[in-house]
Amino acid sequence: MKFDPATNIQRLDGKDAYRGVNPSISDSATFMFEKAKTMTDTFHGETEGYFLYSRHWNPSNLALCKALAAMEGTESAWATGSGMSAITSAILHEVKTGDHIVASMTTYGGTFAFLNNYLKKFNIDVTFVNFQNLDAVKKAIRPNTKVLYTETMNNPLLRIANIPELSKIAHAAGARLLVDNTFTPMIFSPYRLGADVVIYSMTKFINGKNDCVAGAICGSAAYINSLIDVNDGTAMLLGPVLDPLRSTSILKNLHTLHIRMQQHGRNAMYLAEHFKEVGFKYNYPGLPEHPDYELFNSMMNPGYGYGGMISIDMGTAEKASRIMEIMQEKGVGYLAVSLGYFKTLFSNSGKSTSSEVPEELQHEMGMSEGLIRFSVGLDNDIDATFQLIKQSVEEANK
Repeated sequence: MKFDPATNIQRLDGKDAYRGVNPSISDSATFMFEKAKTMTDTFHGETEGYFLYSRHWNPSNLALCKALAAMEGTESAWATGSGMSAITSAILHEVKTGDHIVASMTTYGGTFAFLNNYLKKFNIDVTFVNFQNLDAVKKAIRPNTKVLYTETMNNPLLRIANIPELSKIAHAAGARLLVDNTFTPMIFSPYRLGADVVIYSMTKFINGKNDCVAGAICGSAAYINSLIDVNDGTAMLLGPVLDPLRSTSILKNLHTLHIRMQQHGRNAMYLAEHFKEVGFKYNYPGLPEHPDYELFNSMMNPGYGYGGMISIDMGTAEKASRIMEIMQEKGVGYLAVSLGYFKTLFSNSGKSTSSEVPEELQHEMGMSEGLIRFSVGLDNDIDATFQLIKQSVEEANK
């Protein structure tokens, strides 16, 4: 039987003690025990079905995490208060002073800043390489390399990581492969492709409404248990827990994720095909001319499309800014960071979500200063959206 993320979520038993069709919200920070020994055993991780304190587990977060694990094909998952807290907790849990990380040169600006700047406080060295060049990744490995870190579809150049091959490289070196799958939930299942840990900013497509910040870490049961161990678990001790109200809201939104991803993908594909017709310099991995098109097809879960992220290159930051301002005036969407929203969002990556990356490295990775990254919305009339984008470019060129 084929692996189907949406069906796995659908088949979960979501009934709660009150028989509501939606899960009840656990409005408790702490939980009672009938026996003192049960509390002690729970502290030691030796019980099931008991809750200690909401920083560790609570019923609402557990329900969401079961659904996330079903979606990913992992044994377990854990929800965090932001995507960055998921990224930082997962990385910090794998390394100590003196260790080494090999990371993709092209990655979200906040992630780059954490790897390049913050980890220096702990004498943890990071080498950034082009993850499209597997030989370069192999050459960057050192005896003390503990982590290979990448995004499945990288931000903002939309290149696709070869997860199976990167997994082989990591495991041959005794390292672990951590993959951020924020851009492509359901489209790819990195854990099933060989990744050890899968990370999300659930703020984006998974939640889909830009009304909260949240993150997720998915992996084996042993890994998640170690991550939240009361004695030395990184997430447990740093405390980036997600509020139960938000967990319950995200869980409900998760049940429409497959429908949303399909529509995001259809709309982005329409724009890509029409950007091509009018001669825009566009980038979308769903068309055969994209350098990773065949790789994408070899790893994807069928039926979820090629994603809702697309970009066009307008040459200069000044022209990109003007086009975005006109598009916002015309109602294309919003000039805003983030992605996965039901309305189209767009930003100039080099001046926003990748601004933490030095300009010389932006140039090295091939990022144009005029790059406009679109998170294509759920527009019902995508042709009308295309016409407004085309008009915006024409007006900016006058």
